[in-house]
Amino acid sequence: MSTKTGGIPTKSLMLFSGRAHPELAEEVAKHLDVEITPQAAYDFANGETFVRFEESVRGSDAFVIQSHTAPINQWVMEQLIMVDALKRASAKRITVIMPFYPYARQDKKHKGREPISARLIADLFKTAGADRIISVDLHTAQIMGFFDGPVDHLFAQTLLSSYIKEHYPTDNITVVSPDAGRTKLAEKWANDLGGVPIAFIHKTRDPLRPNEVVANRVVGEVSGRLCVVIDDMVDTGGTIAKAITQLLDEGAADVVMAATHGVLSGPAKDRLSACGAKEVVFTNTLPIPEDKRFPGMTVLSIAPLLARAIKEVFEDGSVTSLFDGDS
Repeated sequence: MSTKTGGIPTKSLMLFSGRAHPELAEEVAKHLDVEITPQAAYDFANGETFVRFEESVRGSDAFVIQSHTAPINQWVMEQLIMVDALKRASAKRITVIMPFYPYARQDKKHKGREPISARLIADLFKTAGADRIISVDLHTAQIMGFFDGPVDHLFAQTLLSSYIKEHYPTDNITVVSPDAGRTKLAEKWANDLGGVPIAFIHKTRDPLRPNEVVANRVVGEVSGRLCVVIDDMVDTGGTIAKAITQLLDEGAADVVMAATHGVLSGPAKDRLSACGAKEVVFTNTLPIPEDKRFPGMTVLSIAPLLARAIKEVFEDGSVTSLFDGDS
């Protein structure tokens, strides 16, 4: 894709994909009506990654997409190497697209002698040569300030809430936050669904035992209602599964879970498929292979939203306008 003045190309859009989730990149390319730039990418015997682009990228507006799934460190390193290659090949501007921001949960120090790894990721990409970052549903909005340059924070909420509105009657819905920290997001969801009530689950978590949660009590009216439990990511599924079980124990008519990032580590599939949820809805910011899926799981495509954001950035338009000014 290029823009022309008097028949002379002034800039060209080039799309590059890491190897973690090529299906998403292909879908984004189709929406943009461009081809993914061919490249040679492989690993040496000792695990080092090599990337070389097979076309000239000089003067291009380069967009590098990578989904940071397991093994996460390999895919972070591959994207960094791609950015470095583009910088050294004289790309005009390099935009890093990370639908799921890696290390986002390590965004502050809980105790002394801990890293702030989310900041480190931003520093690494800046040093490699990234000019801009596009990401979806950051774990916390403060991460935008970690990168010294523009960060476009996209929201999957409209995609997810539209799906809920299309498939469930909204007159008996309660939006449920799995913890007190997500109540602002629950309020946005409630407005999206027409002003429905919200509830949240008061829980405790032992900081020395990661991925383990003790759910306490439900705050809000859930009895006899369709509860929509919302979150930004589901990793091992412990928090969400306990929340869903507790809602059903307290008389919820049905429970639907909606989250942007399906990390789905370890026992997540078994927990989610057995917790009693009527439906579990994710987007494809991360690849969800068949062996992690089960009946009752729905995966929506984030590709149209990414493509629209890329188009706005390329044409110097407004990414905020994609969300009616709410960003």
